[in-house]
Amino acid sequence: MGSGCGLGLSSGAGIRRGGGACYCPSIRRTASRSGRSCKPLNRCQLTKRFYKTAQVGHTDDGFIVKLDGAPIKTPSVNPMAIPYRSLAQAVADEWQGQGDKVDPKSMPLTGLVNTAIDRTPTDRAAMTIAVLRHAETDLLCYRAETPTDLVRLQQQTWQPLLDWSAEQFDAQLIITNGILPVSQPPAALAALESALDNFNDLEFTALATLCAACGSLIVALALAHGHIDGDQAFVVAELDHDYQVQTWGADDEAVARQRTLKSDIANTMTILTAAKR
Repeated sequence: MGSGCGLGLSSGAGIRRGGGACYCPSIRRTASRSGRSCKPLNRCQLTKRFYKTAQVGHTDDGFIVKLDGAPIKTPSVNPMAIPYRSLAQAVADEWQGQGDKVDPKSMPLTGLVNTAIDRTPTDRAAMTIAVLRHAETDLLCYRAETPTDLVRLQQQTWQPLLDWSAEQFDAQLIITNGILPVSQPPAALAALESALDNFNDLEFTALATLCAACGSLIVALALAHGHIDGDQAFVVAELDHDYQVQTWGADDEAVARQRTLKSDIANTMTILTAAKR
């Protein structure tokens, strides 16, 4: 994940990386008449590790993660019920892998699950609008005018995915040269919205994050449908930047951004793979 903790979703309708309302997995132990639980703190901070083991448990609502036997709750104090055992294990591994301090930024899957439980069910309509904005300005639709080799590379790499979207969803997007915005057909955007409706809240949350990370809803959907794999998604999303690196060389900011994108793709794949099992 990027900067900030949890998913990095803003408190409004938009979706962005970093800042905004943080879903923090930092927790403190609380006791209640109903038994022990792990309750989230209200702010993003490093917390001293107070537990020894993180393990997966099972309830009627799905799988849970327990710290020394106490189930984790979300920042809104909802049960963190995870429908897939493999994903619950991955979340538990994030907690088990913490050192002396619990660092929310190092637990992206925990943040995604928290957001899918606490926010997506009530804010999904607004989140969908934000995701569709990426389709209106999809990376794959904005092509270079020069140099010739970059123009050719974009056509070879990006156009097949747009053709797939047109065939798979009946969503034919318009391409343009340069950076001036082009209006996409309402029918195509409606078709893509219908495609998003087929994903549950957890899958949708992961797709929304990946869409924002790579600037392309088509890339996110192609990955979700198994049309491309994670490595291919990275190559497609980074085509322009890789070309610049080959021409001018890499810098620390570009390397850090690529690391973040690879993490976002990997986390999305973890959720999508778990959902298909």
